[in-house]
Amino acid sequence: MKAIRVHEFGPPEVMKFEDVEAPRPGPGQVLISVKAVGVNPVDTYIRAGSYGARALPFTPGSDAAGVVEATGEGVKGFSPGDRVYTSGTITGAYAEKTLCKEAQAHKLPEGATFAQGASLGVPFATAYRAIFQRAKALPGEMVLVHGASGGVGVAAVQLARAAGMKVIGTAGTERGRALALKEGAHYVVDHTRADHMDEVMRLTGGNGADVIIEFLANVNLASDLKTIAKGGRIVVVGCRGKIEIDPRESMGRDGNILGMSLFNATEKELFSIHSAIVAGLENGTLRPIIGREMPLKDAQAAHHAILEERAYGKIVLVP
Repeated sequence: MKAIRVHEFGPPEVMKFEDVEAPRPGPGQVLISVKAVGVNPVDTYIRAGSYGARALPFTPGSDAAGVVEATGEGVKGFSPGDRVYTSGTITGAYAEKTLCKEAQAHKLPEGATFAQGASLGVPFATAYRAIFQRAKALPGEMVLVHGASGGVGVAAVQLARAAGMKVIGTAGTERGRALALKEGAHYVVDHTRADHMDEVMRLTGGNGADVIIEFLANVNLASDLKTIAKGGRIVVVGCRGKIEIDPRESMGRDGNILGMSLFNATEKELFSIHSAIVAGLENGTLRPIIGREMPLKDAQAAHHAILEERAYGKIVLVP
């Protein structure tokens, strides 16, 4: 089978499109014929060697969707032919076939495409964990989603709106802001404007946001602290560097800065997350937006695009 392989850490060009032996399922494992692969920013950090320890060589990726090809001994929840998506894999998602644990596979409702299924594992699970498990956001609260036009941003907007929260989304392009509005944001703000956080304060009646979902903390955290309501929570989902902040801003508001990593979620928390995601797909409140589909062999270009271009939906690779 064909797969993307990384033999050394470095830029996107270290990823090679190669022939590898197809995996076989062992006890408790599911083999999936991959129809679509989700590309996530964390994939680029792992490929570069800047996030976590990873033995070389490896196949990148954790998010895929496809059809169950075979199951190992003891697997009871899946049968060959089932449509599934993954939330983690054993052998890597950037491949024509991937192997995962039974707990990493989830039924993909008939109404969802494989491309949409490949967009769930990291983006929607991250957004759900940030909003409900870390911030413990409640209906009626004001939620600010920075970068509301990207994969995780769209997921956060849809989840917060479906749960009865008021949503402000930010995006750097007119197209991105239109997407955020279409997917459920009550208000949108252009985050390329120097005064965009003043606009957030105006939209909240001067009270500030109860919850801020932050994807670029090294740029925004200091201004976030000035824009949260009393008892407000900032959930740091993404950060690409350091920043200096004034802790007094949090003291005066009883504000909280909450770190979040999906990799810290317990098995019980993950079960809850994906139960909610599948329910949202079934009832139509969740609908991943695909920004671009690219051939699997173009993984290098996909990694450049996800870090260098304005976010709009999800980038998906197709084997």
